[in-house]
Amino acid sequence: MKLLIVEDEESLNKVLVRVLNKHGFTIDSALDGEEALDLYFENNYDLVVLDLNLPKVDGMEVLKTIREENTELPVLILSARSEIDDKIVGLDEGANDYLTKPFHFDELTARIRALLRRNFQTADTKITIDDVMIDTASKVLVVNEKQVTLSKKEYSIIEYLMLKKGETIPASKLIESIWESDSEAMEESFYVHISTLRRKLPKDFIKNVRGQGYYVG
Repeated sequence: MKLLIVEDEESLNKVLVRVLNKHGFTIDSALDGEEALDLYFENNYDLVVLDLNLPKVDGMEVLKTIREENTELPVLILSARSEIDDKIVGLDEGANDYLTKPFHFDELTARIRALLRRNFQTADTKITIDDVMIDTASKVLVVNEKQVTLSKKEYSIIEYLMLKKGETIPASKLIESIWESDSEAMEESFYVHISTLRRKLPKDFIKNVRGQGYYVG
């Protein structure tokens, strides 16, 4: 899952990126509203964590712009504005959740997972297809009741495909959703990772439609 973190406090921004990376998310980050919108329109994200007090373009304006173009993308507001009126305005403008600073990182990650599960229309952290199971909370893959060791990128690929069961996902979409925007040789890296991943799964579990992409289920 690829997230956009928009936080102007540089030290907190770096901590958010580090913590969420450790939880298996791919992260792009912005320090102001203008940069956030540039990244948003250049990339595909599964969720946005958005501060409100931003330089250049205010966070509420960023939210309005996103909602004008995309009504489905989950947006979690992260703000020092704790007044109930601010929360109501943020939610009325299309935010899916609102977390007030200071906050606990465990609560943040839990809320992010909940929003992502809702967006992918599943309330369960465990997804099973045939003899393959993933746990989106613990980031674990189990094949025939045995845990399989995966790299971070391998897990991200199989998680995305299983969440999108039955849907053919183009390689370009998988790359955009899993690799950081400034990664070099992303396409080459993707094909290496999906090749090694397929060897760890039952034969033909990940299917390829030539010229269209990959799917499971």
